[in-house]
Amino acid sequence: MRRAPFLISYWIDNQLVIENYLTRKKVVASPEVTALLDFFSGWKRVGEIFGALPEHSPASLVKAINRLLQETLLQGSVRGKRLEEEREKALRKWREWTPAASFYHLSTKDIYADEVTPEEVAYVEQLTKESPVPKPLKRYPGAPVIALEPERAGGEFPRVLRERRTWREFSARPISREVVGRLLDLSFGVQAWEDVATVGRLAQKTSPSGGALHPCEAYVVATRVEGVAPGIYHYDAGGHRLQRLRSGASAGEIQGYMAGQWWFRNAACVVFVTAVFGRTQWKYDYARAYRAVLIEAGHLCQTFCLTATWLGLAPFCTIALADTKIEESLGVDGIGESVIYAMGAGHRPERVGAKPGEMG
Repeated sequence: MRRAPFLISYWIDNQLVIENYLTRKKVVASPEVTALLDFFSGWKRVGEIFGALPEHSPASLVKAINRLLQETLLQGSVRGKRLEEEREKALRKWREWTPAASFYHLSTKDIYADEVTPEEVAYVEQLTKESPVPKPLKRYPGAPVIALEPERAGGEFPRVLRERRTWREFSARPISREVVGRLLDLSFGVQAWEDVATVGRLAQKTSPSGGALHPCEAYVVATRVEGVAPGIYHYDAGGHRLQRLRSGASAGEIQGYMAGQWWFRNAACVVFVTAVFGRTQWKYDYARAYRAVLIEAGHLCQTFCLTATWLGLAPFCTIALADTKIEESLGVDGIGESVIYAMGAGHRPERVGAKPGEMG
């Protein structure tokens, strides 16, 4: 038996909690629990514990061991052998990012309910009554100021920037394959390759990436794209092509992937951005680099939303995701490669008075 390799402890009020953040199971730590976990730092036979902790009765130790096994803080082997789970193997590759980034990554997955309930809507409505929305700007009253000329330039680029909004309603019209191709190419596609001495061949895209490592991948869930059968596709950023992973996709599935956000279900296509963390970990062996991966996904999303706006589409983005459900559909493990962002688009609604979502 041994202590599980991915444990972390923290105080909640007056209780010390020890958590296996790979399995998301935790216990309140007593002196007996901490002594057991310390003793089983490496592989040891269970019977050895009785002589090591004589101040505790054998019955209480056996009870505590069984509880820690059940809660996955201890691991047992059969005849001295234990097959390591695939998720454990994947998380061991995060060694230099552990525990700061790996704990955060796993602790923030699958936190949303399957549906947006009326209670949640009512909570937000009540919140706005009880507490004002935080101010979106910061100012320094009394500080000397230099007035700047307002931007009056016309042209396409300023227009696209000003028109970008998050949409929550979409037309039933399908998007053409050509338009989807342009959207994917300009948002995620490799625009050129550069040979760098001592490093090798690096991709150049329309969004920046730390070390030009580009950890993000794009997966398309197509429901209404002309010339593309409904299904889940991987976008090959170097070959500019869709690789079908699974046939079939529906508005209901999209709603499930989006943790019940029904207002996105009728988008013509959704793009899930995943991170292949090993690309960034190869060069940046410190936990702060996890921030860079998330920021890079943000770069890609803004490029996507601006490009969609330029193409006359109605884009959206969200991080409220059913992480594991999406990852199972994509066939990724959630550790070595994990979904971190979603965006999508459809045609703008045709009804009179339709406007972008108020949260855009």
